[in-house]
Amino acid sequence: MMVTVQRSGGFAGLTRTWQVDVDAEPDTESWLVLLELVPWSDAPTPTQPVQPDRFVWVISAETTPAKKAKLPEQQVTGPWRELVDRVREVSDAERAADGHGTRPDSHAPGREG
Repeated sequence: MMVTVQRSGGFAGLTRTWQVDVDAEPDTESWLVLLELVPWSDAPTPTQPVQPDRFVWVISAETTPAKKAKLPEQQVTGPWRELVDRVREVSDAERAADGHGTRPDSHAPGREG
């Protein structure tokens, strides 16, 4: 199951994407527990205004049914923050191990950021 975190906006307006194949991780069970803790149904509606020059996060999980949320930066707290940080950390570590680095211009083919 893929978990994807995408960050866009900010002052420069750049988009970065991080992905983790949870099934390929040695601690799959802890990922599943974290995904259950995330309040998917309480995510804000897309009609809420986004503050200028702040990040917007799109977080998705290929579960059944699929889960997806779009959050302004200031609402990425609690389990959301834990999931975002964990996906970014694991994805960046995998890119570095593959020799692709973590800079936006040195990503693996098929991945942004």
